[in-house]
Amino acid sequence: MTRALAEDLLATCRAAGVTLATAESCTGGLIAGAITDIPGSSDVFDRGFVTYSNAAKTEMLGVAPATLDAHGAVSEATATEMAAGALARSAAGLAVSVTGIAGPGGGSPGKPEGRVCFGLARTGAATVAETVDFGALGRDAVRRATVEHALRLLIRAAQAG
Repeated sequence: MTRALAEDLLATCRAAGVTLATAESCTGGLIAGAITDIPGSSDVFDRGFVTYSNAAKTEMLGVAPATLDAHGAVSEATATEMAAGALARSAAGLAVSVTGIAGPGGGSPGKPEGRVCFGLARTGAATVAETVDFGALGRDAVRRATVEHALRLLIRAAQAG
Protein backbone atom coordinates (compact mmCIF):
# COMPACT_ATOMS: atom_id res chain seq x y z
CA MET A 1 0.00 0.00 0.00
CA THR A 2 2.83 2.43 0.80
CA ARG A 3 4.27 2.18 -2.71
CA ALA A 4 0.86 2.81 -4.30
CA LEU A 5 0.33 5.85 -2.07
CA ALA A 6 3.77 7.22 -2.95
CA GLU A 7 3.09 6.72 -6.67
CA ASP A 8 -0.28 8.46 -6.31
CA LEU A 9 1.38 11.31 -4.41
CA LEU A 10 4.01 11.83 -7.09
CA ALA A 11 1.41 11.82 -9.88
CA THR A 12 -0.79 14.25 -7.95
CA CYS A 13 2.13 16.59 -7.26
CA ARG A 14 3.24 16.51 -10.90
CA ALA A 15 -0.29 17.41 -12.01
CA ALA A 16 -0.44 20.23 -9.46
CA GLY A 17 3.11 21.42 -10.14
CA VAL A 18 4.10 21.17 -6.48
CA THR A 19 7.34 19.96 -4.89
CA LEU A 20 7.74 18.23 -1.53
CA ALA A 21 9.84 18.27 1.61
CA THR A 22 9.60 16.11 4.72
CA ALA A 23 10.56 16.71 8.35
CA GLU A 24 10.67 13.45 10.27
CA SER A 25 11.36 12.41 13.81
CA CYS A 26 9.75 9.08 14.79
CA THR A 27 9.91 7.71 11.24
CA GLY A 28 13.61 8.43 10.81
CA GLY A 29 13.34 9.20 7.09
CA LEU A 30 10.86 6.48 6.09
CA ILE A 31 8.48 8.97 4.43
CA ALA A 32 11.28 10.37 2.28
CA GLY A 33 12.39 6.81 1.61
CA ALA A 34 8.92 5.77 0.45
CA ILE A 35 8.76 8.72 -1.94
CA THR A 36 12.27 8.28 -3.32
CA ASP A 37 11.78 4.54 -3.78
CA ILE A 38 9.78 5.52 -6.86
CA PRO A 39 11.93 6.08 -9.98
CA GLY A 40 11.72 9.66 -11.23
CA SER A 41 10.72 11.10 -7.85
CA SER A 42 13.45 13.73 -8.08
CA ASP A 43 11.20 15.98 -10.16
CA VAL A 44 8.85 16.28 -7.17
CA PHE A 45 10.86 15.57 -4.02
CA ASP A 46 13.19 18.38 -2.94
CA ARG A 47 14.59 17.18 0.41
CA GLY A 48 13.97 15.48 3.71
CA PHE A 49 15.06 16.43 7.21
CA VAL A 50 15.54 13.72 9.82
CA THR A 51 15.42 15.54 13.14
CA TYR A 52 15.28 12.86 15.78
CA SER A 53 16.69 14.93 18.63
CA ASN A 54 15.32 18.19 19.99
CA ALA A 55 18.63 19.85 19.11
CA ALA A 56 18.20 18.79 15.48
CA LYS A 57 14.64 20.12 15.42
CA THR A 58 15.95 23.48 16.61
CA GLU A 59 19.12 23.63 14.51
CA MET A 60 17.77 22.25 11.22
CA LEU A 61 14.13 23.38 11.27
CA GLY A 62 14.08 26.38 13.58
CA VAL A 63 11.75 24.85 16.16
CA ALA A 64 11.82 27.25 19.10
CA PRO A 65 13.35 25.86 22.30
CA ALA A 66 10.43 27.52 24.13
CA THR A 67 7.99 25.40 22.10
CA LEU A 68 9.84 22.22 23.03
CA ASP A 69 9.99 23.28 26.69
CA ALA A 70 6.31 24.19 26.87
CA HIS A 71 4.78 21.42 24.75
CA GLY A 72 7.41 18.73 24.26
CA ALA A 73 8.67 17.14 21.07
CA VAL A 74 5.46 15.15 20.60
CA SER A 75 2.97 17.98 20.20
CA GLU A 76 1.02 19.75 17.50
CA ALA A 77 2.94 22.93 18.29
CA THR A 78 6.25 21.21 17.52
CA ALA A 79 4.83 19.46 14.43
CA THR A 80 3.60 22.83 13.14
CA GLU A 81 7.01 24.46 13.58
CA MET A 82 8.74 21.45 12.02
CA ALA A 83 6.55 21.60 8.89
CA ALA A 84 6.91 25.38 8.59
CA GLY A 85 10.68 25.06 9.04
CA ALA A 86 10.96 22.40 6.35
CA LEU A 87 9.00 24.58 3.95
CA ALA A 88 11.11 27.66 4.74
CA ARG A 89 14.40 25.75 4.41
CA SER A 90 13.65 24.05 1.10
CA ALA A 91 12.53 24.78 -2.42
CA ALA A 92 9.32 22.84 -1.80
CA GLY A 93 5.80 24.17 -1.95
CA LEU A 94 4.42 21.51 0.39
CA ALA A 95 5.93 19.97 3.52
CA VAL A 96 4.84 17.36 6.03
CA SER A 97 6.25 16.74 9.49
CA VAL A 98 5.88 13.88 11.95
CA THR A 99 6.86 13.59 15.59
CA GLY A 100 5.65 10.83 17.86
CA ILE A 101 6.16 7.89 20.16
CA ALA A 102 6.63 4.74 18.09
CA GLY A 103 7.47 2.55 21.08
CA PRO A 104 7.88 0.17 22.55
CA GLY A 105 7.73 2.21 25.68
CA GLY A 106 8.45 5.89 25.98
CA GLY A 107 4.83 6.86 26.40
CA SER A 108 3.08 8.41 29.36
CA PRO A 109 -0.57 8.78 30.39
CA GLY A 110 -0.67 12.17 28.66
CA LYS A 111 1.28 11.04 25.60
CA PRO A 112 0.74 7.33 25.03
CA GLU A 113 2.76 5.00 22.86
CA GLY A 114 1.47 5.20 19.31
CA ARG A 115 0.67 8.94 19.41
CA VAL A 116 1.95 10.86 16.39
CA CYS A 117 1.57 14.56 15.65
CA PHE A 118 1.53 15.63 12.01
CA GLY A 119 2.17 19.07 10.55
CA LEU A 120 1.38 20.24 7.03
CA ALA A 121 2.75 23.45 5.54
CA ARG A 122 2.02 24.85 2.10
CA THR A 123 3.21 28.03 0.45
CA GLY A 124 0.57 30.71 0.87
CA ALA A 125 -1.53 28.80 3.40
CA ALA A 126 -1.66 28.45 7.17
CA THR A 127 0.29 25.55 8.61
CA VAL A 128 -2.00 22.96 10.19
CA ALA A 129 -1.47 20.08 12.58
CA GLU A 130 -3.30 17.01 13.78
CA THR A 131 -2.72 14.19 16.23
CA VAL A 132 -3.41 10.52 15.58
CA ASP A 133 -3.32 7.85 18.27
CA PHE A 134 -2.45 4.64 16.45
CA GLY A 135 -2.21 2.71 19.71
CA ALA A 136 0.53 0.45 21.04
CA LEU A 137 0.80 -1.55 17.80
CA GLY A 138 4.54 -2.03 18.07
CA ARG A 139 7.30 0.12 16.61
CA ASP A 140 7.16 -1.16 13.03
CA ALA A 141 3.37 -0.91 12.76
CA VAL A 142 3.24 2.61 14.24
CA ARG A 143 5.95 3.80 11.89
CA ARG A 144 4.29 2.17 8.87
CA ALA A 145 0.92 3.69 9.78
CA THR A 146 2.60 7.08 10.22
CA VAL A 147 4.18 6.92 6.76
CA GLU A 148 0.86 5.99 5.13
CA HIS A 149 -1.04 8.72 6.97
CA ALA A 150 1.58 11.32 6.00
CA LEU A 151 1.40 10.28 2.34
CA ARG A 152 -2.40 10.59 2.43
CA LEU A 153 -2.16 14.05 4.00
CA LEU A 154 0.21 15.15 1.25
CA ILE A 155 -2.04 13.73 -1.48
CA ARG A 156 -5.08 15.59 -0.12
CA ALA A 157 -3.11 18.82 0.21
CA ALA A 158 -1.72 18.56 -3.33
CA GLN A 159 -5.21 17.84 -4.70
CA ALA A 160 -6.64 20.84 -2.88
CA GLY A 161 -4.17 23.05 -4.69
